[in-house]
Amino acid sequence: MNKRAIFSKPKIKYRKFRSLSPLCFLSSEFSSSLSSKPQPYHLSSFIASLQSCAHDKDLRKGKQLHCYMLRNGLLQTSPASLTSFINMYSKCNQMTLALSLFETAPQNPNIFSFNAIIYGFITNEEPFKGLKFYRNMRILGIFPDKYTFPCLLKGCCDIMEVLEVRKIHGLAFKLGLHLDLYVGSGLVKCYLKFLFMGDAEKVFNELLVRDVVLWNAMVNGYAQVGQFNEALGVFRKMCLEGVEMTGFTVTGVLSALATIGDAENGRAIHGLIVKLGYSSSIVVSNALIDMYGKCKCVDESLKIFKMIDERDIFSWNSIMFVHEQCGHHDEALRLFGTMLRDGIRPDLITLTTVLPSCTQIAALMHGKEIHGYMIVNGLSKDGNSEDIDDILINNSIMDMYAKCGSMREAHLVFDKMSHKDVASWNILIMGYGMHGYGNEALDVFSLMCESGFRPDDVTFVGVLSACSHAGFVSLGRQILAQMKSRYGVVPTIEHYTCVVDMLGRAGLLEEAYQLALTSATEANAVVWRALLAACRLHGNSDIAEVTAKHVLQSEPEHSGNYVLMSNVYVAAGKYEEVLDVRNMMRQQNVRKLPGCSWIEVKNGVHSFINGDRRHPRSNSIYDGLHSLTALLHEQDFVPDF
Repeated sequence: MNKRAIFSKPKIKYRKFRSLSPLCFLSSEFSSSLSSKPQPYHLSSFIASLQSCAHDKDLRKGKQLHCYMLRNGLLQTSPASLTSFINMYSKCNQMTLALSLFETAPQNPNIFSFNAIIYGFITNEEPFKGLKFYRNMRILGIFPDKYTFPCLLKGCCDIMEVLEVRKIHGLAFKLGLHLDLYVGSGLVKCYLKFLFMGDAEKVFNELLVRDVVLWNAMVNGYAQVGQFNEALGVFRKMCLEGVEMTGFTVTGVLSALATIGDAENGRAIHGLIVKLGYSSSIVVSNALIDMYGKCKCVDESLKIFKMIDERDIFSWNSIMFVHEQCGHHDEALRLFGTMLRDGIRPDLITLTTVLPSCTQIAALMHGKEIHGYMIVNGLSKDGNSEDIDDILINNSIMDMYAKCGSMREAHLVFDKMSHKDVASWNILIMGYGMHGYGNEALDVFSLMCESGFRPDDVTFVGVLSACSHAGFVSLGRQILAQMKSRYGVVPTIEHYTCVVDMLGRAGLLEEAYQLALTSATEANAVVWRALLAACRLHGNSDIAEVTAKHVLQSEPEHSGNYVLMSNVYVAAGKYEEVLDVRNMMRQQNVRKLPGCSWIEVKNGVHSFINGDRRHPRSNSIYDGLHSLTALLHEQDFVPDF
């Protein structure tokens, strides 16, 4: 193809003054300098100044240099100055001016000018235009160099052009550039992003020189796709080859160790971090908090957190998530309050961490305070947004209200949501069901189907649970039978558990037992435990004994199984069997975990276990309890402790 067909060049003089002459009148200060006698011309000085403008994104100074060179006829003397101008305008986000310079250049475009314009488009998030210029360059017979390939590969990654990456890889191999560090690094990062782990590893192993950035890419690449053992293998190889690690290296390794729960190696990496002096990095500290937390080492996570001088939102989110995941919900709420007092503004992750803590301990007042904070600070969109994050937040708020028993507020949040997902409906159905509002739960289910939402397996867990709590036995049977045929949802063990519980509550123990035996999925310990609880409720020790064999066979270490069976025998007056159950617990080394209760008073959540004396006002609490017990005895009522 003729070059002129691709890059037409009218008379340079006309195009130059038409498109670029306005640049000459940017300031009176610069215009006056043009009228004076020009200083001696040094191209290297101009190029250095342009590189400085590009680095600092100083568009004004760059345009002034452009005017000076244009007025004094210096722009045509060197292709290097053209490339520097294109690079400067690209880094100042002025691709229109960069393109105008490229197209009006007096010289034929070379690899350097092409590299500059391709780099400009790709770094300014216009990868398609960058690849178009690359193809034009190839039509002109200009071969890419080692600076072209990394930029092209980044553009291909941005638009997920797998085939183009393969072509670029082939050309780099043909030109002998595939072993260059920067070209190889670009290929490795592309293959990692496309999840082609084998290709990435092959290119990585072929490279003769590998810097720490490339090693980090491999470690983090494996960690991000869940291949944690491979990530640790690369890290070990890196250490053996004596590559000096960076903060990015240790964060990738800590992420892998956190996921597999390897606290022992995590401590070893922690020691290495201290030795290398990376412990002062807040990013590394946050990764350590996360690693120790996921390994259930809460005290060590808290110790790292307290050592951070200037904590960011990620530090607070990490430590609150650790406490929430380990069941320390009251501590998570206390940390949230401290964070607000320190002036740290919560984000989506913060709120979706602390709201479940309110849910788990039924801390309704705390939940309302968080909801109020969100409204006052503009973090709640009142359900008018289609953004998935806003739907998630509203679902979390609704779930908190529902599980705290405040169904009125939960339904108000639901009604304000102009955009809902299936989870929104499920939360409302589950909330009504667990609190015994069977009719309301079924009404919401009917409205969900009428609104065009397709119920899923979670929906039917909520519906069947509602039938169980409300005693709708016939309707529960009917819904279970229609799940697959009418709604296309195959019943799972969770659904059979709900129905077994429903039948057991209704006293239909034989039918519940037969359903547990003949269900499409093999009954697990949860199903048998539900039936065992029903046997305790109705005092049926015969079915309870048969059921206990199944549940103890499935989970012999679960203390709840023995407690339920013991209570069945107590209700039936079989005290010798109660002793047998306790002896069995001792033989199996099973200990009953103490029950925990909590109460929300004013600004605090107070938790108690049986016989707990740790509360600062325990004497007053027990005095009040003894007074209540005495009043009950006066009314001839013996409390069951």
